[in-house]
Amino acid sequence: MKRTLSRPEGTPVGRTRSPLPFFDQSKTFRELWPDIRENCLRVMDRGKFSHGSMVAEFERELARWTGAGHVVGVNSGTDALVLLLRAAGLRPGDEVVVPAYSFIATAGAVVLAGGVPVFADIEEQGYGIDPASVDAAVTPRTRMVMPVHLFDRLADMDGVHEVARRRGLTVLEDSAEAIGMRLRGVHAGLLGTGGVLSFFPAKTLGAIGDAGALLTDDDAVAETARALRHHGRSGQTLDDFPGIANPTVLPGCNSKMDDIQAAVLLAKLSRLEDAIARRAQLSARYDSRLRDLPGVRAVPSGAPVHPGGNRVVYVHLVEVEERDALVAHLAGAGIGTEVYYPLPLHLQPCFAHLGYARGAFPRAERACEAAVALPLHPDLTDAQVDRVCDEIEDFCVRRRA
Repeated sequence: MKRTLSRPEGTPVGRTRSPLPFFDQSKTFRELWPDIRENCLRVMDRGKFSHGSMVAEFERELARWTGAGHVVGVNSGTDALVLLLRAAGLRPGDEVVVPAYSFIATAGAVVLAGGVPVFADIEEQGYGIDPASVDAAVTPRTRMVMPVHLFDRLADMDGVHEVARRRGLTVLEDSAEAIGMRLRGVHAGLLGTGGVLSFFPAKTLGAIGDAGALLTDDDAVAETARALRHHGRSGQTLDDFPGIANPTVLPGCNSKMDDIQAAVLLAKLSRLEDAIARRAQLSARYDSRLRDLPGVRAVPSGAPVHPGGNRVVYVHLVEVEERDALVAHLAGAGIGTEVYYPLPLHLQPCFAHLGYARGAFPRAERACEAAVALPLHPDLTDAQVDRVCDEIEDFCVRRRA
């Protein structure tokens, strides 16, 4: 006998309560499985599962895709930042200016590399670091500035470089989210001394675990970073079994990329342009549905891109009145969200000793109180975007009733 499920009492007609996670790549993974499987079998046949030929192949292909002179694969975007800072010449106690609004890894990497983070506020729109605030943060101990490219656009690199030239600072980029973003044709991470990419699973190009890469056109920075990722060993170590015996030329760490992650990334790189285009379509649908909704501000998609830059959507972010109440409302409807970021960096407990007080960076603090990211990934359907928007509209209407 055929069984039917009755609608739970109180469930609106046309609504579904099935889970809608913030991120899901199962459909993409199934579609790419033949290529992923072939790459993984090559790894198994080769018998070197870390720092091997698949990593070397991925580095070459990613260098071709980005135009980078050098790609150095490592085991996370955070490690890529630490190695970049060290390879670019950060000395113990040197200050690095970073935005107060970013993931903790931005400032944490400075500390792990031996430096001291100095914070700056963000722009009114777009969430990039404010060059004027960078200028105000510089002291005689400041050596570097590290803007972060967040969500869907580059920071104001022209403004940052103007300050850096005048103040004698090295420019590095936390470009972990910025694959595909370019300024006048130059890829993110190559607009200063170097940058990084994260391949955390939810990223635009995501692995099935942790992985990252350092990008640079500087030969010396690349050579140092390659040594640092493998315990500071000199010479060739990538896919070189005897390289373990190479002399150690500086204190390094174990940050080699696993070949299984490279196998997945290499397969997904072939579909990256399609993934970027699909994210743009979904983000545009969000914008169309939410643009005129009272209490919702499209950020950063509502802000203009800096001249010469392009928009590549990693996260679709909105600012919402009563953000935490909306998050709870969506969770009750089975919809996942992410809060980017609940606490600004200068107010994180681990940086309390630096002496920053609430109110020091008001734009960063406001973003932390109002911003929320909505589900966005290539496997998301138009109908699922509409479901999220319906729930946000319902929330806003109820709050104004």
